[in-house]
Amino acid sequence: MLGKILVPVRGDGMVATVMGHAAELAKRHKAHVLVVHCRLQASDLIPQEVLLPRFARQAMARQASEHADSQEKHLRGVMHRLARDFGLEEGPPRIGEAATCEFVEGSSKMADVIKYNGRLADMIVVAKPQRERNLGQSELKAALYGAGRPVLMCPGQLTPDETFGRHVAIGWNGSLPASRAVSMTLEIVAAAEKVTILSGNKGEPNGATTEELTAYYALRGIAAQSLRFEAKRAAKALLEKTAEIGASLLIAGAYSHSHESEMLFGGNTQILVDETRLPILMAH
Repeated sequence: MLGKILVPVRGDGMVATVMGHAAELAKRHKAHVLVVHCRLQASDLIPQEVLLPRFARQAMARQASEHADSQEKHLRGVMHRLARDFGLEEGPPRIGEAATCEFVEGSSKMADVIKYNGRLADMIVVAKPQRERNLGQSELKAALYGAGRPVLMCPGQLTPDETFGRHVAIGWNGSLPASRAVSMTLEIVAAAEKVTILSGNKGEPNGATTEELTAYYALRGIAAQSLRFEAKRAAKALLEKTAEIGASLLIAGAYSHSHESEMLFGGNTQILVDETRLPILMAH
């Protein structure tokens, strides 16, 4: 059951995007959205190892506190407006009865807040990392590796509508990450109107076949069709096929190799992360 959706936010202009996607899922499943923001600390401005007079540190601490208060007030205002615009009821969870949301402030680093809150969430929604601005990679990594939950990554300024998640594409290669993505997203797939399994010409040796995945879904009352494609660059072809069939959500396994290795050498998952224009729901 999709009951709790964690949405970490920062002042990067992506709040409406991640909130919009979380809200659509929350309304469909009558779930609770927990929006968390990390409060700016004085140590974020000046590390403890930097030698400064006491009065200077106190001044910096006051400035950090004032800035954090201002930022929190602004974000709360934004969240109130977005909750209203996206049809979410502010308040405690009413699972199975209404789509609700609440806003909380964390006092640690965002990666730690995601790990702490995410391990008892059913899904984590993050913005697509912006490599050119060095934003978002640590949040995505913390959600996938530190929290171990399915992660919905939302690109650009994309605002979803009621068609989001109605046609779901499944990227399948028989790997462990792909099978975890399938098993951890059954409720999302069951709520879809159309499910298409996309598989390339290179699957994992001894991995489950597309036909076996179709049968697995059928056991749960999910009718899925399959489509095979030939490509040298599997990740790029997967994105192209997902767009070609008109799916609004791609589900895929994430990082069969290390996160750092894929970032450096351009593995399949990193290509998906860098080049997608559609939301991707991933599991590691």
